[in-house]
Amino acid sequence: MNDQANDRLLTGLQEETFRYFRAEASSSNGLVVDSTKKESPASIAAVGFALSIYPVAVERSFMQREEAIARTLRVLRFFWGSEQNDSANTTGYKGFYYHFLDMQSGLRHGRCELSTIDTAFLLAGMLTAAQYFDRDTDEEIEIRDLADKLYRRVDWQWMLAKENAVSHGWKPESGFMRFSWQGYNEALILYVLGLGSPTFPLPDDSFDAFTRTYQWKKIYEHEFLFAGPLFIHQLSHLWIDFRGIRDRYMREKQIDYFENSRRATYIQQQYAIRNPRGFKGYSAQCWGVTASDGPGPATRKIEGVRRQFFDYTARGVPYGPDDGTIAPWAAVASLPFAPEIVLPTLQHLNALRNKADNDYGFRATFNETFPDGDDVFGWVSPNHFGLNQGPVIMMIENYRSGLLWRLTRKCEYMVMGLQRAGFEGGWL
Repeated sequence: MNDQANDRLLTGLQEETFRYFRAEASSSNGLVVDSTKKESPASIAAVGFALSIYPVAVERSFMQREEAIARTLRVLRFFWGSEQNDSANTTGYKGFYYHFLDMQSGLRHGRCELSTIDTAFLLAGMLTAAQYFDRDTDEEIEIRDLADKLYRRVDWQWMLAKENAVSHGWKPESGFMRFSWQGYNEALILYVLGLGSPTFPLPDDSFDAFTRTYQWKKIYEHEFLFAGPLFIHQLSHLWIDFRGIRDRYMREKQIDYFENSRRATYIQQQYAIRNPRGFKGYSAQCWGVTASDGPGPATRKIEGVRRQFFDYTARGVPYGPDDGTIAPWAAVASLPFAPEIVLPTLQHLNALRNKADNDYGFRATFNETFPDGDDVFGWVSPNHFGLNQGPVIMMIENYRSGLLWRLTRKCEYMVMGLQRAGFEGGWL
């Protein structure tokens, strides 16, 4: 496929995927549903993705700037005016927000936690919007002002746990959660934002607490900082351009986090080629094992092999869990790291009509090993998830134009956070 054909494929996929954020956002408060499941609550992470995607939609002519401004202000005004206290029925506390919110009232959904990582994704979207909407108009000035106030309100120090690591979250019924953010995971951006705060910054040694339990492994001839699910190697990169900048750990390994994600992408492809568990469909052009929806929980005997299938779980390679479920979005989100293997995979999925009869781009997940009627994909997820949709649009754009990376490079808080975490070199 030539460059023009690839460009059409990527534009089409971005536009189709964007329909999720256009159609599944509240017209009153701007909240975005976690998934297309019936009566799904809002996900604050999905809202952060939406705020980051509206600039992409404007630049790609999927949306007028005026509409993007209106949607962005709707969200920021809601969060600035939302209830913040330690009771069980609010939107947030200490500047953090509950993982899931009721789509209508904006209050806490069920007994979910005040989520540090999802708040970080939300804040990253707010700060991205503040960088993009830079004109001297009342509306764009208000966007910048509200985003700054919301970021400054977060009390990162309150969320510190043992060894100055950041807690996963807090519940009014039981207090701080048992686990904190340590080891390599998606919280890299959380620490950058926490360290960059001008009001309640994390201490410098909190980043040491995060990296202290990193695991360096060699898998399929690739040495890298290990994490099994592919999303871990992607989510912080949605906003931060890690090319050429290194913290102390990566300086010792003589690579950067971008190169690390490139290696993780190749390991994913190699795992699918080797296919040690013998699942249907895995190949050099069909891979992507990550946190995703699945056909389980179920156990089936298929062609003489007894197999266990999971529902939504953090699948990973090469150690599992893995039940044959492929997430196309996970391959797409690795596009900037390894376009030479991602583009053929997208072409393969497109040729298989993975988007057929589907309003929101690629199907969320499928599992050819799990029998489900006559569909060529076997079991196919009936739902879409904001956590899948956002990275598709954002990483395609980072590959094509670097828009989001260019915006956040100008964000003084992210720059300060990177520097306090010990990052040096490159664009810093």
